[in-house]
Amino acid sequence: MFGIDKLTINYAFSSVYFYLGLILIAAYTYYNYRYTVPQVNSAFRYVLIVIRTLALLLILFTIFEPILSIARRKVIEPVNLVFVDDSKSIKIDDGTGRMATVEGFLHKISSTGSIKNSAEIYSFGSKVSRVSPDSLGKINFSESSTNISKVFGSIKTENRNISSIVMISDGVITDGSNPVFQAERLGIPVYTVGVGDTSKRNNLEVRRVLFNEYVYSGTPTTINVTIASAGFKGKAVPVTLYENNRQIAQQNVTLSDEGMTNLNFTYTAQSPGEKKMNVALGKLEGEFTYADNNKPFYLNVLNNKINALIISGSPSPDLSFVRNSLMADENLRVATLTQIGPNRFLENVNQTQLIDSSGIIFLVGFPTSQTPERLLTKVQQEIRDKNKPFLIILSEGVDYNRLKVLQPELPFTIGRITAGYTEAQPLVTANEMQNPLLQNNATNVIDAWNNLPPVSRTNTELVAKPESNVLSRIRVNNVPLNNPLIVTRKLGNKKSAAIMAKNIWRWKLETSEKKLDIFDRLMLSGTKWLNTSEEQKLFTIRPTKKIYSLGEPVEFTAQVYNETLNPVDDAEVKIGIKSEKNEYNVLMNSIGGGLYEGKLETNDPGDYTYSGTARLNGQQLGKDAGRFSIGDVEIEMINPGMDKDLLELLSRQTGGRFFYGKNYDELFNILNEISKSKVKEKVSQSEIILWSSQWMLLGIIVFFAAEWFLRKRSGML
Repeated sequence: MFGIDKLTINYAFSSVYFYLGLILIAAYTYYNYRYTVPQVNSAFRYVLIVIRTLALLLILFTIFEPILSIARRKVIEPVNLVFVDDSKSIKIDDGTGRMATVEGFLHKISSTGSIKNSAEIYSFGSKVSRVSPDSLGKINFSESSTNISKVFGSIKTENRNISSIVMISDGVITDGSNPVFQAERLGIPVYTVGVGDTSKRNNLEVRRVLFNEYVYSGTPTTINVTIASAGFKGKAVPVTLYENNRQIAQQNVTLSDEGMTNLNFTYTAQSPGEKKMNVALGKLEGEFTYADNNKPFYLNVLNNKINALIISGSPSPDLSFVRNSLMADENLRVATLTQIGPNRFLENVNQTQLIDSSGIIFLVGFPTSQTPERLLTKVQQEIRDKNKPFLIILSEGVDYNRLKVLQPELPFTIGRITAGYTEAQPLVTANEMQNPLLQNNATNVIDAWNNLPPVSRTNTELVAKPESNVLSRIRVNNVPLNNPLIVTRKLGNKKSAAIMAKNIWRWKLETSEKKLDIFDRLMLSGTKWLNTSEEQKLFTIRPTKKIYSLGEPVEFTAQVYNETLNPVDDAEVKIGIKSEKNEYNVLMNSIGGGLYEGKLETNDPGDYTYSGTARLNGQQLGKDAGRFSIGDVEIEMINPGMDKDLLELLSRQTGGRFFYGKNYDELFNILNEISKSKVKEKVSQSEIILWSSQWMLLGIIVFFAAEWFLRKRSGML
């Protein structure tokens, strides 16, 4: 009754004492009402006995703290989850009747009595969607990608009796990760039905293109191409490299007997910017499909030279060693401005023009007491107003009073100025080990730093700013101190770094015999970090991929920060998207933490450009732009076969079975048996604390009040 399987009452003390107390209460009440004054009839007396007994019984209940336990038993019927591949590859006409097989399977599973009642049908491609039995016609094989990992990620097992998972697909994954581990963790048998052709077709494919995503204009780079071939060994095929749809190189290659052929293109970009590249194979007669004969990709071409300017307060070994390290990098143009006396400089150059053309400024022992005011003011303007990145080395001769002019831009603050220097060694901990500025070719990166010879650290009080990152502190006579030695700072679109010591040339000189590149890597990695514009942006927006297949939604993500690099969650983020034919606008949604997301759905193929802006209270926080392509490659049509190995592995690892094409009749017998044998019962327990119930107190009051009322009405004492 009411689904209740069992009722029990538990007491705080032994139930024996409870029943003994019940007997004593009944006996005591009966004894009290043997004789009444005045005498009343027996029926009235028994009513009074019952009322008092119930009142005392409720008090006894309260003392023994009874708890009512209710057990309910529920039958959970088994559920068979059926997942149907809704991707475009099911439409491939390979002679195996893919669509007919899937449609026949759906018809049978939706019309077989016992299985129909236990089956839940889902379609999957780029997403997983529930399909009602009346809406099977909506499965039209239009999904632009196949993500099997989402199938197992969507399965919720709580409070469900999932007895099996059935999947009908060609098993070719075009998006997402390998799903086998996810399927194993569920502990549910997976039965797979494979559609498509397992035989090898004669075909060519651009299997892989390896390249450096960031290259310099005017500097040659290698693009490695791997061609997969089946059935064409020994045949020659032209391979063409395109830049922005313009042919720039071509090679004729002979396909190897092993089925994999590698070749290299040497590519030299003539101008900076983002380049759309494409590797295309010639078409050979007898190929099964030409959809995989090309592979587009994007290269980011940077300016070929970075103008680095070293401004030094005087000639010094530090200056010489820094200059030599920078000049070893062919991507740097290194200029120097060295003061040798009052208003006298070693170089006879136009100082204003030299500073204006610089991309990064290195300040070595600068400024001194003799530094011209106009030079110091010019450096300040370049750093403050033009946001030029800089590295300052506190070598011999720095005038800290004059250096305070640059203090708002420095990664440290200048406190009490004290003459003299202290010999100190670097102290690097494991927390900083992964910083690119500290990397070197030593076996143990940290030990290499901590064993460097001492340098001369100024006694002036220098404190790293809160937003700065301290890469190294100092150690004096093996005693660790909190004084910073190497500091970097990134605030908004400004970057700076500082080495707070002189005689750092010792690091280069005394490690050269060990062939350690600590000094050179520090200078060159610091230069690259200072010059990396990507890390300076307060606003970035990117598509999740560069190349989308036709019909696949284009998803964007964005990040928005304020000037102090705190995330902004309430900005208005818009994207304008253009192709040769159409224009679109997307308003992105905030998902918290300064992150935003948005989506464009279009069936128009071509090359697209996008530009996005972020605004807050009418003010623009930043803008970003880029490119992507739609429809260059129909990823669902590239691999026309069936991935039988994956489907078999899924079934084997989970305790299920694999079935070929239309030979799935036995699967329905298995599902029918599962539906009968996998019925589960779930017992749920609930407790009601009787003794603390307000109804218990109300009952005691009511029974005692009723007894008192009846006694008074009858005139009893």
